[in-house]
Amino acid sequence: MNTDRFLPVNKEHLLLMQVLCWLGPGIKIIITGIQAMLQVQTDHPQRVWWLCLIAVAVAICFSLMFDNFIKRYTARILNFPERKKSLFAFFDLRGYIMIIFFMCLGISLKFIPGMPVEFFAGFYPGLGTALSIAGVRYLDSWSKAICKQ
Repeated sequence: MNTDRFLPVNKEHLLLMQVLCWLGPGIKIIITGIQAMLQVQTDHPQRVWWLCLIAVAVAICFSLMFDNFIKRYTARILNFPERKKSLFAFFDLRGYIMIIFFMCLGISLKFIPGMPVEFFAGFYPGLGTALSIAGVRYLDSWSKAICKQ
């Protein structure tokens, strides 16, 4: 079954879908992390510096991990032989499965009883920053693809 007829868009627009899928959640997760950080600052101000260092380390680690995704999916999209692809072709099946798994994992963390607010204050700003950087890198790839036309 040819799914390319379902909501066909130019392949450059698939890169914009990547921007939305990475930058949007990244900003939301940063905001959630900053809210947790402010709560920690109120309760335990001496811990904030350590949590900021943890957030930087998490951002660096995840940015390095996301680098492979960005390169792989940008090349995949730009190397499509067809000019138009389905709006949902910005990920392959493996990518969708991975994204769904990590979204479920992230959402379930919020519901684990006894999870300390310090975890969210250190982890979420770093993860959100890495996701946002990935979104900006996809935006850069999109602008380069548009300029080549």
